[in-house]
Amino acid sequence: QVQLVESGGGLVQPGGSLRLSCIASGRSISLDSMGWYRQAPGKQRELVASVRSDGSPNYADSVAGRFTIVRENRKNTVYLQMNSLKPEDTAVYYCNAKVIVINYWGQGTQVTVSS
Repeated sequence: QVQLVESGGGLVQPGGSLRLSCIASGRSISLDSMGWYRQAPGKQRELVASVRSDGSPNYADSVAGRFTIVRENRKNTVYLQMNSLKPEDTAVYYCNAKVIVINYWGQGTQVTVSS
């Protein structure tokens, strides 16, 4: 079993920045990928960004160029640096980790972008 704990959400004005962190703990297994999803009210959960164990990132078109995902394998930690935030980025952000076909999820952290 893998536990994921997120931190770093909050309220920020448009154009501002936030950094989310997620620490994985539990079984000593290799995580194939780690990443972030988000879910806004009334919408489906969507991929924001993910990074494989070799460090190669993948971004949703809506955040490319504004968000940066970084993974520290030794610490089983993944960060999401979010810059130039927009009101449409408002959502609950969930940390995700994949081991082969099994998905693990964090409890979610709220990000609100509003003036």
